[in-house]
Amino acid sequence: MHNQLEIPLSLIQILHRAGRVTVLTGAGISAESGVPTFRDAQTGLWAQYNPEDLATPEAFRRNPQLVWEWYAWRRDLVSGVEPNAGHRALAELEQRLPMLTLITQNVDGLHQRAGSRRVIELHGNLFRTKCLEEETLVETWEDRGEIPPRCPRCGAWLRPDVVWFGEMLPTAALREAETAALSCDIFFSIGTSTLVYPAAELPLMALRSGATLVEINPQPTPLSELADFSLRGPAAEVLPMLLP
Repeated sequence: MHNQLEIPLSLIQILHRAGRVTVLTGAGISAESGVPTFRDAQTGLWAQYNPEDLATPEAFRRNPQLVWEWYAWRRDLVSGVEPNAGHRALAELEQRLPMLTLITQNVDGLHQRAGSRRVIELHGNLFRTKCLEEETLVETWEDRGEIPPRCPRCGAWLRPDVVWFGEMLPTAALREAETAALSCDIFFSIGTSTLVYPAAELPLMALRSGATLVEINPQPTPLSELADFSLRGPAAEVLPMLLP
């Protein structure tokens, strides 16, 4: 176990030599920016609702207005926070390394706002909207005062482009993430509990393919004992220390 204040020299050397680096981030890195985790976000008006009762296709079909307004509230929440030093360090690493692929379970777009360009979003993005029926992305629509608004092409409801409970992850994104996990020299698991599959399988795939596995998390997780380096601390503190 390494203290977060002493990054092992051997890890710095491995990182400098790495051709391909793959990073998986979870709710922890966003929480450091002040984005409430999914469970913690239920405050004020929304405290009476369980997130599992709002983030499902069934909930949307039952009460589309309620679900649309909950996501509008979450977007406002996220719009008010900034990427932290951890997000910025990953964007900087992407500039400096031959190949860095960033896979995120977060839907807040903070990695892109920090400057990361090669981002695979496993759970979609709060700030994108798609047609409920056609599943196509919709960027603009006429405001007729309806909540939720309607698809300009087919008239179906629009919905957030996020993965709800009971839905499959986007196939192309998952396949790309698996390829990145199988082909990397180093795999970083950052701010994720590694409990939710199939994302939790990615670090194990990297490990089986011979990658060095690095975990950055304030708390131990099921992955900690398998990791070559387990750095105990917040991403915003640990990641800047890895920059050459």
